[in-house]
Amino acid sequence: MTQTTRPTIGRVALVGAGPGDPELITVKGVRLLREADVVIYDNLVGDGILDLISPTAERIFVGKMAGNHTLAQDDICRLLVDKALTGKFVVRLKGGDPFVFGRGGEELDVLLAAGIHVEIVPGVTAALGAAASFGFPLTHRDHAQSCVFITGHLKDDSVDLNWPALAQPNQTIVIYMGITGLEIISANLQAAGLPGNTPAALIYRATWPTQGIYPCQLATLSETARENMVKPPALIVIGSVMQLLKNDRVASSRPAEIQ
Repeated sequence: MTQTTRPTIGRVALVGAGPGDPELITVKGVRLLREADVVIYDNLVGDGILDLISPTAERIFVGKMAGNHTLAQDDICRLLVDKALTGKFVVRLKGGDPFVFGRGGEELDVLLAAGIHVEIVPGVTAALGAAASFGFPLTHRDHAQSCVFITGHLKDDSVDLNWPALAQPNQTIVIYMGITGLEIISANLQAAGLPGNTPAALIYRATWPTQGIYPCQLATLSETARENMVKPPALIVIGSVMQLLKNDRVASSRPAEIQ
């Protein structure tokens, strides 16, 4: 009787590409990109990082933008499983860090349930890239003894957060994916007790060549975004650490893509 040989199951690496600057991806991340048979990547991965991928690897773009998803998350998970089950080494390349608002946890669960070995490679998340690129600390003994990262865009499109916990003194708030909810964020933080004159900034594509930063106050976040036509992807940073922003690093023009 002829026995059929089951194909060897491949493996998947969830790799953080960092905030955009190709020099900020980890050494391990670069090595895995060169070893990969398939690279499935997002829209927040810069061209310089894509240049590090092996020329023989299959490249699949699954980027998500507001209101425009190339593939739904369930379909991305299914794609990862299907490619790995053919015996291939798959790199899931994500902007920033896979486990910081990158849906890496959801993909990890699906892959493990399918019996696929998964490796996690962390990346520099956008908040850290922004702070380093524009020269302001996220924590400081005189300004902030804590820093919180939150998402301003929940799964059901609501912006329902623990506003009293966020509106604490001596704390830096970094909000990912919050540009479309600026008015709600500003109003609720003020209602919870955070003063409207709290220093803040909108930061567009930190570490990219087109990066820009727009200092303002909590009460003027929405106005500042409109005046400067700031659109996603952008971070919101709120807290007195923004007083330490180096003036010579402040953007004087709009990012090229949104002029």
